[in-house]
Amino acid sequence: MDNVILTFLLIKWFAPIFCFKVFENAGHKWWYSLIPFFNYYIWLKIVGKPLWWYIILLIPFIGYFMMFLLQVETSKSYNKHSLWQEALAVIFPYIYLPYLGFSKAKYYPPSERPIFKKSKARDWADAIIFAVVAVSIVRMYMFEAYTIPTSSMEKSLLVGDFLFVDKIKFGTRSPMTPISFPFVHHTMPLTKTKKSFCDKVQLKYYRYPCIRHIENFDPVVFNYPEGDTVSTVFQSNASYYSLTRNFGYKQVNSNKRRFGDIIYRPVDKRENYIKRCIGIPGDTVQIIEGRAYVNGNLESHKGIMQYSYIVKTNGSQLRNAVFDKLDITEKPLYNPNTSEYSLTLTNEAVEQLKSNSAVVSIQPSLQLKDSYFYDNCQTYLFPYDSKYQWTVDEYGPIYIPKKGDNLSINVDNICLYRRLIETYEGNTITVNPDRTISINGVVTDNYTVKMDYYWMMGDNRHNSADSRFWGFVPEDHIVGSPSFVWLSLDKNKTIFGGKIRFNKMFRFIK
Repeated sequence: MDNVILTFLLIKWFAPIFCFKVFENAGHKWWYSLIPFFNYYIWLKIVGKPLWWYIILLIPFIGYFMMFLLQVETSKSYNKHSLWQEALAVIFPYIYLPYLGFSKAKYYPPSERPIFKKSKARDWADAIIFAVVAVSIVRMYMFEAYTIPTSSMEKSLLVGDFLFVDKIKFGTRSPMTPISFPFVHHTMPLTKTKKSFCDKVQLKYYRYPCIRHIENFDPVVFNYPEGDTVSTVFQSNASYYSLTRNFGYKQVNSNKRRFGDIIYRPVDKRENYIKRCIGIPGDTVQIIEGRAYVNGNLESHKGIMQYSYIVKTNGSQLRNAVFDKLDITEKPLYNPNTSEYSLTLTNEAVEQLKSNSAVVSIQPSLQLKDSYFYDNCQTYLFPYDSKYQWTVDEYGPIYIPKKGDNLSINVDNICLYRRLIETYEGNTITVNPDRTISINGVVTDNYTVKMDYYWMMGDNRHNSADSRFWGFVPEDHIVGSPSFVWLSLDKNKTIFGGKIRFNKMFRFIK
C-alpha cells in the first residue's frame, strides 16, 4: 500500500508542484500547483493542450506516457527544442522543469511560441523515440508478445505459437528492474551472455489491482523460479541448482570451460515460462498415477492433456502418415527388439490408435512409487530429499502456502520450505546440532508466510519441467495471463509445405 500512495503522490500530486515557478511565469498563481487535479487543468492551459489530455492522464499506465509528453511540451514553452533538452525534461523532470522556471529563459504562451522547424532527421528521431516509449509502456504494463519455445503445454499450446500475454487481468506487476534495453528480456541482441539490464536500481515488488485473481487451471505466464542463478552455458535448459546437485558446487562454480559464468538475474528478468496453475494458495495437490488431484478432486479443465505411452505392435512399424493423422508432433521412439513405440498421446489419439490393426496394446508409461530410487528422483524432483519418495506420477500430497499461513517447520519438512523462506522471502535458515531450526538467528518451530504461492504444471505431463522439479511459484514471479494466439508456425515444415498452421491462428487460450 505504501507504494500505491507514493506513486499517486509523485505522479498525480507532486509533479505539478515542482512546476510552481512555471505556473507563475505563465501568469497563474504559484499555489495553483499545490491543488490536486486542478493543477493539471492549469498545466494543460500553460502548454496549450486540449482538455481531453486530462482524461488520458488519469488512465492507469497510459497516463505515464502522457506525463512524458506534458513534460516535453513544458520544455518547448521555454523554446527548448533540442533532443537533449527534451530528454532532460522526461528523465529529470523534478530538476529540469524547476530550473526552467527559475532561469532567465523566457516563457512563451501557446499562441506566441516561436515556430521550430525540424529537419527530416529530427522528425525521424522523434517518431522513433515516440514509438519506442509508447510500445515499451504497453509492453511493460499491459500486453507483451510471447513465443512458445517448448512442448510442455502441447496440445493446448504448440511450439511455434505466437501469443499475447495480458498483464492486466491478474494485476500488472510494476517494473522491478526499470533500467533496461527496450524490447529485450534479459540478454542483449546478437550476444549470449551480455545482460540487457542494469541491476544497480531495484524497486520493491508491487502489483496493481487485478481484474480477477488466478484460479485453478488457469494458464499463467511467470518468471522461472530457479532462474535467479544461471550458467551462461546451460541457461534455463538446466538450472544452476540441478547442476550443483549433480556435479557439485565447487565444480560448477570453478569450471568455466564447462559451465561458463555463473550470473544472477532479478525476478522480472528471469526466463518466462508458461504452465497451467494446478494449485492456488491454500490448496493441497497430489498426483496419483499421473493425474493431478486438488483438495481430493480430480483436475478438470479445458486444456488438452498429453501423456507418454508404450505402444506395442505385431512387429510392423507404423507409417508416418499414421503419426501425421494423430497429430503427433514429438518424435516417435521405436525399439525394434520389442516392437514397441514410445509415443506422447492425447486421450483422443489413444482411442484412434486402438483401432489400428498393427497395434497389440497401449499402456501408459508411468513412474510409480517403486521407481523412486531406480530413477534417482532424489536428485531432480522437489524437494530433493529421500524423506519424500515422490515420482513425477506419484507425487505429494503437498500443501501450497498462502500469505499469512503460520507454517510448522522442523528438520523433517524444512526441505519443503527452505527456498521459500530463504530465497523468495529473504531470510536465513540454520539447522542446529540439536535438530532445531533458526531463522535469522532465532530458534523457532514456525514461520509466517509473506506471499501467496502457486503450483504450476504443463499439459504435456511427461515432458514438462514444472513445479514437480522446482517447487512453488511466488506471487511476485507472476507475469500475466496468456490470452490470444495470433500466429502459429510449424518449425518442421517449409513455408510452402504447411509451415503456417492456419487452423491454429486467431484463437483464445483456455
